[in-house]
Amino acid sequence: MTESSDTPVPDLALLQEAIASGDPVRAMPALTQLRFVSDADAVPLLVLGTEQKPFLVRSLSCSGLGYKRTEQGWEVLSRLLVNDEDPNVRAEAANALASYGVEQAWPLLQHAFAADDAWLVRCSILSALAEQPEINLSWLMELATMAITDADGTVRVSGAEILGRLVRDGAGQAIGDQARALLQPLQQDSDHRVVAAALNGLQSS
Repeated sequence: MTESSDTPVPDLALLQEAIASGDPVRAMPALTQLRFVSDADAVPLLVLGTEQKPFLVRSLSCSGLGYKRTEQGWEVLSRLLVNDEDPNVRAEAANALASYGVEQAWPLLQHAFAADDAWLVRCSILSALAEQPEINLSWLMELATMAITDADGTVRVSGAEILGRLVRDGAGQAIGDQARALLQPLQQDSDHRVVAAALNGLQSS
């Protein structure tokens, strides 16, 4: 998004100074101002934000890179998805990568889901991909099958909800029957939220 005619163009030098300070009180408002500048001007400053110590600054910078999409931004997000120490940042990187398109993001997100056991990261990947109407249903099945075996109930809920979608969208197909079979035992899950999601999914066809 570029600046509107009645919005003053932010001073890039001042924004860079604020972001480089690493102080969230200064850096966060500066990062939000980058929506008013071009992708070419914004991305280097968003990348600078991903290099700061406070996770809030890195996380907001990742979010910005999901809107200001360039090759440099993709490469930075791909690295942060795997290497950042904070699950909040990895989760935001996953969301941002999904905005580049499900076909491009799928290999990275598939690998991250399998390798990262942080519930926040896993739920973010599930949510980001489930929102993609054009996603291959077999990809959702692959993630949901892993999700329902997770130790964290919140991840299992997300997996059960995706299985419910597969029951509905895959009605009359083998994948719909497979999703229904996976939902059946979740009615006895130890987490009542998972049980509720399973029941909803089984009733959705």
